[in-house]
Amino acid sequence: MRAVIIVIDSFGIGALPDAEKYGDEGSNTILHICETVKGKKWPVLKKLGLGNAALLLGNELPGCEAVKDPLASFGVMNEKSPGKDTTTGHWELAGLELDSAFTTFPPKYPSFPEKLLADFTRETGKEVIGNKAASGTAIIEELGKEHMETGKLIVYTSGDSVFQVAAHEDIVPLDELYDICNKSRIICDQYNVGRIIARPFVGKPGSFTRTKNRRDYSIKYKGETIFDFLKMKGVNTVGVGKIGDIFLERGINDSYHDKGNNACIKRTEELLSKPADGDEFIFVNYVDTDMLYGHRRNPHGYSDEVDNIDKHLGRLLEILKEDELLIITADHGCDPTFKGTDHTREYVPLLCYQKGSEVINLGVRNQFSDITATITDFFGIPGYPRGVSFL
Repeated sequence: MRAVIIVIDSFGIGALPDAEKYGDEGSNTILHICETVKGKKWPVLKKLGLGNAALLLGNELPGCEAVKDPLASFGVMNEKSPGKDTTTGHWELAGLELDSAFTTFPPKYPSFPEKLLADFTRETGKEVIGNKAASGTAIIEELGKEHMETGKLIVYTSGDSVFQVAAHEDIVPLDELYDICNKSRIICDQYNVGRIIARPFVGKPGSFTRTKNRRDYSIKYKGETIFDFLKMKGVNTVGVGKIGDIFLERGINDSYHDKGNNACIKRTEELLSKPADGDEFIFVNYVDTDMLYGHRRNPHGYSDEVDNIDKHLGRLLEILKEDELLIITADHGCDPTFKGTDHTREYVPLLCYQKGSEVINLGVRNQFSDITATITDFFGIPGYPRGVSFL
């Protein structure tokens, strides 16, 4: 038996009831893409029931409407944990709910506490520039030349709980940048920062490009995720993309750090084209929707990337077997038509496909961890403490 979670990063489906607290009232990633990018779209997601899921919140998706007989059970999920970031969303999908949000920093200079940056310089030997919230591509265009001339590191944040370090690969070799971020992780633990992110780039002033050598350093978590639980029960656990970074490699037997959607899609298809050796759980993240198009507020690029994923899902439906469960969801929103450049606090879609199984309306779920309870139920392993199975 095999269970697969595919996270289409930031593919939110409507503002949560508490979105106003985050400045996100009125956001709706999927709906606003469908309204902005005219015409029919995402035929496989449509057949699976994405439009049916949207109707649960009272929204019809132009070009991806509800179908009479969807192939998958469909629903939407409310994020129980506070926040709207990658770590919080993925941890809750894996059954780990947070009582309090990670620390975020003021958007305007100076964003970070003076002591944090003093400790950073002392531990790394590097001075900094930036120290504000910014788009990653914008801040390297703004400060990349100064960084190359002075060797000072570009540090910046966003609306999420992140401390990001950008450096040119010719000025700061990757191993050195990763070491700097490891030291930053230790410093930022006392501030309850969700992630440290290494943001290497290349090129010349006026034509800088971020590389695929990004690396995330999540804060250590307490408690047990589905990876820990299933591994102890003898299930082979697999992470694809940035999953290993998000979960600190804990409980993961096989971790594939593929960069970008095309590489992760290729890896996923390779894994699923081979029979599972016993029970197996695979957790996949497709990051480009968020990183390349959501934050950059590009609805057309976002739609095209979902179309790329949609074609991939069509190929998966052809190779999945009756004892394999596929769950498609998201970790938060990042409405590419919304103000700013940050994530948006949204419901996420829930599509649950198993060949030959009954298709039902899963409704509006109260927490992401219902997925975890469902997967442990699928493997016949009782006792996971959080979530309600919808199997």
